[in-house]
Amino acid sequence: MRLYNTLSGRVEEFAPSGDQALMYVCGITPYASSHVGHALSSVVFDALRRYLEFRGLKVRHVQNFTDVDDKIIARAAEEGVSFRDLSDRYTQEYKADLSRLGVLPAHAYPMATESIPRMVEIIAGLIDRGHAYPSKGDVYFRVASYREYGKLSRRSLDSMVAGARVETAAGKEHPMDFTLWKAAKPKEPSWESPWGPGRPGWHIECSAIALDYLGESLDIHGGGLDLVFPHHENEIAQSECHTGGGPFARFWVHNGLLNMGDDKMSKSLGNLVSVSEALENHSADALRLYFLSSHYRTPLNYSDTGLAATERAMDRLRNALSQDPGAGSFDPGPYEKRFVEAMDADLNTPQAIAALFDLAHEINRAKERGDGVGPGQEALRRLGGVLGLTFKARADADLPLERLLGLLGEVGAKLHASGQHKLAGWADAHSGAQDGGEVVETLLAVRRELRAVREYAMADGVRAGLAGLGIELKDTPKETVWERRKPAP
Repeated sequence: MRLYNTLSGRVEEFAPSGDQALMYVCGITPYASSHVGHALSSVVFDALRRYLEFRGLKVRHVQNFTDVDDKIIARAAEEGVSFRDLSDRYTQEYKADLSRLGVLPAHAYPMATESIPRMVEIIAGLIDRGHAYPSKGDVYFRVASYREYGKLSRRSLDSMVAGARVETAAGKEHPMDFTLWKAAKPKEPSWESPWGPGRPGWHIECSAIALDYLGESLDIHGGGLDLVFPHHENEIAQSECHTGGGPFARFWVHNGLLNMGDDKMSKSLGNLVSVSEALENHSADALRLYFLSSHYRTPLNYSDTGLAATERAMDRLRNALSQDPGAGSFDPGPYEKRFVEAMDADLNTPQAIAALFDLAHEINRAKERGDGVGPGQEALRRLGGVLGLTFKARADADLPLERLLGLLGEVGAKLHASGQHKLAGWADAHSGAQDGGEVVETLLAVRRELRAVREYAMADGVRAGLAGLGIELKDTPKETVWERRKPAP
């Protein structure tokens, strides 16, 4: 497998350094409900983990929670609760969101506050070796002591200062020196340290947690592209100065950001959609398919319209699994080969998904011929599972299931009467469907075949019947898509 390494700026062959792949992914600061930008990153690294395991590797996955932070403290004060109660509430909510999205739980979810003794130990060692210095109760990392500072983001110290027009703050030796320990402020949580009471800076927690849970050198360190600088740059500096050994992480893997309009989606900007809100309107499979239909390193725009189209696309995959497979000699090998080649090429999930849709199309063609499709369906489920797809029928309350089944029965009767027994049997096979989306996809497939044999009047009847139920069809050069007509305001 080959992965893009932000550190080298190249796609490199990946293999774990030991008997398992050690993967650390930066988690959230739990001061509010998680949003779909968090979900995107979680799904990307879940797909990476699943694929590594699919290829036979053992993976140890650790993800932290920053459970003490300026934003947590401020929000807790607003609500009149303790910072621990607030962070615990949103931590548990986030884990529940991940579960609903089908994200495999990390092997460990350490809290920052659990590792403060280790952070104090690391900071003390950095001071002893001249890489950090105390100042009025704070402790700063001395960036000039680490000659490779800037290697991840490809910036020099001079360009950082000039570009940001940074002035040296009181107590700092250099404007880019960053905080390892913050002196205590009134009414804020604090812990004892050799430099007085206080709490850790943001960056030091990930070094302490990763070193404790995974060792001195990680195979993969992941997170969003917005973490490259300063967070991950600072992690490298403090970790490698602490260990004095090899690289803190061999591969730095970053996902592109989810945008809402022209800006990245974030809590601080307020332009977000919570994971819970998204899952109220779309299935977990559709969300995962939407995220993974773009390459993980590219930005993605969040769109309810785009997700609705993805839900319909997901229905096509579900439909390929909706019929008794039967016996047959269906060979899914070429599609599996394409899937693996795509995933091996820097986790190219868009091409892997294209292979799944081509496999589903071939399954449907084989069903129309009356061939057994069991091997093809098994391959579709197995490969889809690598992307975390469950293929569960979506609960679409906006679709009138009983009336759709009635329309399907009427169409089936007309097909029998006109001698189209093969298509009629296909319609009959879905007469017990429990999902409205599946019935719509079946009717579309019937209409497509009717048009192929020039039975235009019957095909138009299917369109009219769906329109009568508030479902509009749009024919494109490649496919027919459908959407539920919104009621007039």
